[in-house]
Amino acid sequence: MIGLIVFAVFVVLVILWLVSIYNGLVGLRNRRENAFADIDVQLKQRHDLIPQLVETVKGYAGHEKSVLEEVTRARAGAMAATTTDGKVQAENVLSTALQGLRITMEAYPDLKANQNFMQLQEEISDIENKLAASRRFFNSATQELNTAIERFPNTLISSRYGFTRQTMFTVGEENRVVMDQAPKISF
Repeated sequence: MIGLIVFAVFVVLVILWLVSIYNGLVGLRNRRENAFADIDVQLKQRHDLIPQLVETVKGYAGHEKSVLEEVTRARAGAMAATTTDGKVQAENVLSTALQGLRITMEAYPDLKANQNFMQLQEEISDIENKLAASRRFFNSATQELNTAIERFPNTLISSRYGFTRQTMFTVGEENRVVMDQAPKISF
């Protein structure tokens, strides 16, 4: 009789332990999704400002049509992305296009003196800073989830219930090449 009670308590404890692991993984997955929702809010604001920036630049740099079209296409692609991984890739393309636009803008001193342009630049800079913070939080949540998924014995539960390693929000290969180059300074 005592052996049966000990066995029943053991089974209940194992079940509670497995439920605890599963619930922990669900909580981490939800935290990651919430973190990406924060990024989505910042991306929406950035997407809303880009057409204004493009129109302002058009007034000064109309012949830079290909750069402006690339930014517009990249924005449309970013807005059309539906999955987290798709959004990460599309946003990396948009960031690369915006870098091209920034380089173009440097060639127009009159543009940099325009009040509307300066205000847009400040707003975009603010959003980019918020995006960077949101991406750090998202990557932290992703790392926690990935670590929990891969730990033993969690891996026994995670693989059975469809928890898989998730992608981090990185700068992308194209941006990495640019970032790895030393800046050119001229006077």
